[in-house]
Amino acid sequence: MRRLSRSRLLMFLAVIGPGIITAAADNDAGGITTYSVAGALYRYDLLWIIVLITFVLAMIQEMCARMGVVTQKGLGELIRENFGVKWTMFALGTLLVANLATTSAEFAGIAASLELFGISRYFSVPVAAVVIWLLVVKGTFKTVERVFMALTILYATYIVAGIMAKPDWNEVMHATFVPQINTNPAFMFLAIAVIGTTITPWMQFFLQATVVDKGVRVQNYVYQKWDVYVGAFMTDLVSFFIIVAAGATVYGKVHGAEITASQIARALEPVAGKYAEILFAVGLFNASLLAAAVLPLSTAYTYSEAFGWEIGVSRKFKEAPIFYSIYTFSILFGVLVVLLPNQGLIQIMINAQAISGILLPVILIFMLKLINRKDVMGSFTNSKIYNIAVWAMAIVLIVMTAAWLIGLVFGLG
Repeated sequence: MRRLSRSRLLMFLAVIGPGIITAAADNDAGGITTYSVAGALYRYDLLWIIVLITFVLAMIQEMCARMGVVTQKGLGELIRENFGVKWTMFALGTLLVANLATTSAEFAGIAASLELFGISRYFSVPVAAVVIWLLVVKGTFKTVERVFMALTILYATYIVAGIMAKPDWNEVMHATFVPQINTNPAFMFLAIAVIGTTITPWMQFFLQATVVDKGVRVQNYVYQKWDVYVGAFMTDLVSFFIIVAAGATVYGKVHGAEITASQIARALEPVAGKYAEILFAVGLFNASLLAAAVLPLSTAYTYSEAFGWEIGVSRKFKEAPIFYSIYTFSILFGVLVVLLPNQGLIQIMINAQAISGILLPVILIFMLKLINRKDVMGSFTNSKIYNIAVWAMAIVLIVMTAAWLIGLVFGLG
């Protein structure tokens, strides 16, 4: 029995990684900012959404991991093989728009974090872009990536801050389990952003690709499944406490479009005191720089894998020109958006997450179509509960987007 338990533990440790890493990477600059703004503007009113989508996130990520294990193919490749080139271009076009928006958010995060130290975005963003490009192209980013991933432990300070802020836990629990419905377009937009930053289009492609790359087999899939579940709940535990910390410390002290990075940094005052801005800036910079490298890279990988183009990193530019062109274009786009005059950095980050939420149903529908095909998945198709939950998520997002647009056009709420 002891040997059996030990072998299971060793197998779990061998398989673990893609789910937890993908989920942790999701708490990027846009995520931290969106959750902070949610707490700062609406206190605990969005906590119930976090609880619900945690379960849906776990289901969606498990679907990706399962498709990767069973087919040993990435999501982009599966879409091309089963729906043809036109639908693949549509799906990957959706991913590209979402990724470009999110890449812009990461550079906005770099700018916002360093502006807290008095460094202009017109200096910090171009320099960061050049450094990121060189790190990846010269093949030294893997080492740096490990350091940044280690620094994600800083996000745990939000859990401590949320507890030390001494919120009214009865109020927190009530908001967690009793939905707070608000038809105001601004609230609806932020709710879409919260969903879009928790379940992002890029995560699905990235997770499935890493599972395939890791070579996980069906007989060991149970361990991969738990890796995904643990990752989903760990990341949303942090998200929950970011909202709690901001709601307990910042709510009532800021007003809508006027909100700044310095103001939402106050959420860390219970744990960092006068050093809250510094801790927030370091965490935001770390998350932004890592994701600003990973997102353009994931975009280039997804397109290249789907269409069979040469993949770079280990190759020179002339050996993988399309791969490197997509990667370079993604970085330049993000930089240019942030450097446009009169752009609010916080709003750029929230807008990017909302765009992800609006476009997410497209990717979810492709996933649902694929995973329910017996010729693709054999006996590993979805259960009814999974289908109901994920279809419901896609439909709810479409309805929320329509409601937001109607409210915006007619000035409702």
